Amino acid sequence: MDGRAEGVPDPTGGPHLNHPDGPGNVRALGFSAKQIRQIRKLTQIGRALSAERNIERLLEMIVEEAREFTDADGGALYIMSDDETELQFAIVQTETLRVRMGGTGGKITWKPVRLKKPDGSPNHENVSAHVALTGNTVNIPDVYTAGGFDFRGTKKFDTQTGYRSKSMLVVPMKNHENDIIGVLQLLNARNEERSEVISFSAECQEMTESLASQAAVALSNNRLIHNLEVLIESFIRAIATAIDEKSPYTGGHVRRVADLTMTIARKINDATDGPYADVRFSDDQMKELQTAAWLHDVGKVTTPECVVDKATKLATIFDRIELLRLRFEVCGLQARLRRLNKDADLESMAADNDDGMEPILREEFHFLSEANRGSERMSDEMMERVRTIAGRTWKLDGKMEPLLSPDEILNLNIRQGTLSAKERDIIQNHAAMTYKILSQLPFPKKMKHVPDYAAAHHEALNGRGYPRGLDATRLPLQPRILALADVFEALTAKDRPYREGKTLPDALHILTMMVKDGHIDPDLFALFQKEEIPLDYARRELSPKQSPSQG
Repeated sequence: MDGRAEGVPDPTGGPHLNHPDGPGNVRALGFSAKQIRQIRKLTQIGRALSAERNIERLLEMIVEEAREFTDADGGALYIMSDDETELQFAIVQTETLRVRMGGTGGKITWKPVRLKKPDGSPNHENVSAHVALTGNTVNIPDVYTAGGFDFRGTKKFDTQTGYRSKSMLVVPMKNHENDIIGVLQLLNARNEERSEVISFSAECQEMTESLASQAAVALSNNRLIHNLEVLIESFIRAIATAIDEKSPYTGGHVRRVADLTMTIARKINDATDGPYADVRFSDDQMKELQTAAWLHDVGKVTTPECVVDKATKLATIFDRIELLRLRFEVCGLQARLRRLNKDADLESMAADNDDGMEPILREEFHFLSEANRGSERMSDEMMERVRTIAGRTWKLDGKMEPLLSPDEILNLNIRQGTLSAKERDIIQNHAAMTYKILSQLPFPKKMKHVPDYAAAHHEALNGRGYPRGLDATRLPLQPRILALADVFEALTAKDRPYREGKTLPDALHILTMMVKDGHIDPDLFALFQKEEIPLDYARRELSPKQSPSQG
């Protein structure tokens, strides 16, 4: 023997209930075995209620446990409306009639109980409304003989179903701030043999009030957690919308990437063969991945708009091609004036053959305008021609100035696209900034990988991605999914300023090349095509001309 008294163990894990050091030494206080069982059951119920996260299941559990606890045949749970003007049916159960409504069984369409009469006075005629208004428990031995309340609805129900409502216990559910958040109603307590309906005893009432209190706290906590999750998710989507709206050319990008990411993840969960047959993302992992997808571009809040929106090579706050247009016009005008001016500077005339200069300038400006678009890859010859044109001069404030500045030459000679190497670094830095921003947020344990996943959407299996150069050995499946979704969306996006969206076949061809290059996960890409995700996406998001199958 270890010196402990024999008896019922305390389900909280502390001393035995009848141990001298136990809570009140219940045996010494005269608690019966049944009462001890009830106390133990009540504690177990409290634990179960606290652990349940599904709010519909929690509501069912409250009524089920209360009925079992009191041997009640029926029970109902009302929830206070947000505006606190009515009680809404959440759960209705009756064992003998085999009625189970609400919760996971579907929404109840019964009319709610109003807390005020049509004239605006408090509705104390309805027993559940009275309990919600006063916060006091009502224990009725027989509703057919009770006074003070209107039980016409109950009697009508009995007439329609052949049921006989008798004893009723109606208990308020108060949260930690003592606010009424609901009402628990139990019907027809039964004796131990369940052979007859009896009144709810004082002990049952006391225990039910305790249960209602625990249930109210559990329900409040559940609601609080749910509301916080909704708030966080809404805030995340608001931030994503702000990022998209920062640029008129990327509106909807984050949403589309998030949708694609989750579509791929769900297909992985559904896989019954192949490399993903044994892969299953839990609900928490799916939520974590979704959050990472919505936040993958949050680092772009630090990226200048003039870089994000750079539609042409000479674009800054405005497109500097217009400055070139003006210079070329002035240069042509100056050449014309020199021809007309008999006193023209002879050295200047020797430097420029003014005859036929204007058509040449127009053609050269046209060439620079096309180069500025960035739609065509610049060859060595084209780049040399830019430098040749840059050698021309024009007169500004009496001084000869080069027709193109060094920065304009540098930008016009961008080999492909519209971004210079420096600007590309600025763009790519958004991934590092995504991690820097998100890593400062106190994500809960089940979402601790959000910063890593979000920041890795430009990493590649071959290790040549950014910002960290992670390779296949260090890239989890989640960021690989996000990377595929991001690339596919970027290739097919029809709202980019610097190019038209690729057709579906062209986009899939480019992705095939990226797979061969070790950039995209081959197994993911195979699943992507097998499940016809691109086709489904095209029907929703792409123009008909981008998807030949839709034409």
